[in-house]
Amino acid sequence: MMSEKNETAEHSQGDHSDTTDHEGLDHKPAYPDDAEVDVFGGEGGANFRTMGRFDTVFALLTNQFGLGALALPSVFKTLGLIPGLITLIGGAAITYFSGVEIFWYYLAHPKVTNIAEMMKIVGGRPAEIVTGIGLLLQLIMTASSAVVTISIGFNAISENAVCTVGYIAIACILCFILCIPRTAKFLAQSGLPCILSILAAALATMIGLGISNPPGAPEGWKPEIELFGTPTIREVFNCVLKILFALAGNYAFVTYMAEMKNPEKDFIYSLRWLMAASVIFYAFIAIAVYCLAAEFTASPALSSAPAIAAKVAYGLVLPAILTDGLACGHIGTKYVYIFIMRKINALKEVTSNTPKSWGIWLGSNTAFWIIVFILSNTIPVFDSIVAVSSATTYAWFTYGISGFLWLHLYKGRYFENWRTIMLFTANIGFFAFAFLLNGGGTWSSITELLHIFATSDKIRGSFSCGDNSYIG
Repeated sequence: MMSEKNETAEHSQGDHSDTTDHEGLDHKPAYPDDAEVDVFGGEGGANFRTMGRFDTVFALLTNQFGLGALALPSVFKTLGLIPGLITLIGGAAITYFSGVEIFWYYLAHPKVTNIAEMMKIVGGRPAEIVTGIGLLLQLIMTASSAVVTISIGFNAISENAVCTVGYIAIACILCFILCIPRTAKFLAQSGLPCILSILAAALATMIGLGISNPPGAPEGWKPEIELFGTPTIREVFNCVLKILFALAGNYAFVTYMAEMKNPEKDFIYSLRWLMAASVIFYAFIAIAVYCLAAEFTASPALSSAPAIAAKVAYGLVLPAILTDGLACGHIGTKYVYIFIMRKINALKEVTSNTPKSWGIWLGSNTAFWIIVFILSNTIPVFDSIVAVSSATTYAWFTYGISGFLWLHLYKGRYFENWRTIMLFTANIGFFAFAFLLNGGGTWSSITELLHIFATSDKIRGSFSCGDNSYIG
């Protein structure tokens, strides 16, 4: 116990401004029976703690860029240009602070490997189980939105030459193959191609809209931009959920910190780069596409372009969406993998190349993508998967859980000084916001999904062969 306190105190004195003094706090290890096992440190196998500062930046960008950006232009169409931008910047600021709180807790418990293990420290086995189920549900839904988007791209390029179910199956197989490597370093190496892919797709969409009108626009149409929209309550909830979806990579932070060489010095730097790049990149795409397509802005945004430009854009964006699926599949598979290895008392083999470790990894990977395939065909609508996943899980993993972590970390010290009082108040506000998004967001997203199924002439039901690309 003394060594853990000393280690925490040493971490708290790193060269970053977002850490705090934890050495006076008495924390118990997440798993007393194997607390001394550094799962990724190379004990019994390879060392997985290989990510440096810039590796982490690219891993975080891979995890966050992609799907979220494709939903944001429609948010600006609904809310209006100014409320959309304010909501994006405000959401990024809150999400950044939530990430800092997760980082503070990691400093106190540097041997955890995922967010569910953190919650076990807070609330025991029940909290771990609930968090673990929620984490898997979130990752599966996000991966489902990725493969649905890939199927949209295939349909757009081929004009629905193959049944949509078949395209979803192809997408799942490709993502499964990408998830075979076991280290997060592979995610980092996918970061630059991911960024270039989605940027090229966005530029293709903008060029197409600059040359020709969006689908459905009448002859002589000119875009009319609304600075302030007039959304319904349901639309407001769905827009906030889409912004949350675009920004909320917090569930993956612990997994990445666990594979960093020096997280106490490098993670906050990486997090700042992530949030700054996200706001600039998202605002650029959302404002540009909305200003060009106006009331004909679609979601995913690439469908706003004329048919040929949309096909080009979907072809260009496929690598980014595949890496988005890779990030979800990797984190989900790794959570299940470590959970099983812990249950069979094989933690020291996590990084080894034994038949047992690889068999469990590949089995976990296979099960993950089979479930994604089923869900993707059950809810084959991009916007609705984004909204449902944001309402049911992202709200808690982005705001609620960080509040639990802070309250546990500062137990007995909430009113110690003005700073802790402000943080206590902020975290209570996080809980309220998470409850609001969870309740109202679930209602709005499910009613929207039912409306789409009732009115769409292309998506006729689950496991449909209908064209879901909406272009042309």
